[in-house]
Amino acid sequence: MIRVALVDDHEIVRRGVADLLEATAGIEVVAEAGTVAQGLARITATRPDVAVLDMRLPDGNGIDLCRELRSRMDGIRCVILTAYDDDDAVVAAVIAGASGYLLKDVRGPSLVEAITAVAAGRSLLHPAAAKKVSERVRSESRDDPRFGSLNIRERQILGLITDGLTNRQIGERLGLKEKTVKNYASNMLRKLGLERRTQAAVLGSAHRDEL
Repeated sequence: MIRVALVDDHEIVRRGVADLLEATAGIEVVAEAGTVAQGLARITATRPDVAVLDMRLPDGNGIDLCRELRSRMDGIRCVILTAYDDDDAVVAAVIAGASGYLLKDVRGPSLVEAITAVAAGRSLLHPAAAKKVSERVRSESRDDPRFGSLNIRERQILGLITDGLTNRQIGERLGLKEKTVKNYASNMLRKLGLERRTQAAVLGSAHRDEL
């Protein structure tokens, strides 16, 4: 039995996907949520095999939720389901460790096949596509002057954010208080001119050899 969680703030969409999956032999929907906070709580409580996450949520986005879930739970696989075909979002999904990126116009049988494939350990992000994404990010980020503005501690924290660690986990790794890590991370984002950790992780991946 494949255990699935759904996170989408549009109840009609969420219920439609849930009904489709529940009608499929071998799949069970164990959690539903409409926000990042609800999703994080309900998914960590039910521990599904696959989490299907909407890209845009009222209190965040599915890619950041994917990163957080993967840092907390071994083996969980995430699929980003979105109405937007966005190259930057695909880059972020690759960095966050998502196993798939699907548009909401996907047909029902194809969605079921995708979830089954991801649960079996396969990726819907073709390796060649993931490699191309990484090369594009590296090319765009080469000699980025923003990166040179970071001090040693900020680079350490950027590296650990890129690895998918939470502030608490970073604090434990570096022997710092969680609040201190949060302050370093905020300064690091400000220096880089970024707003979200996901964006920082994309940049950090491009500069992996310098972290």
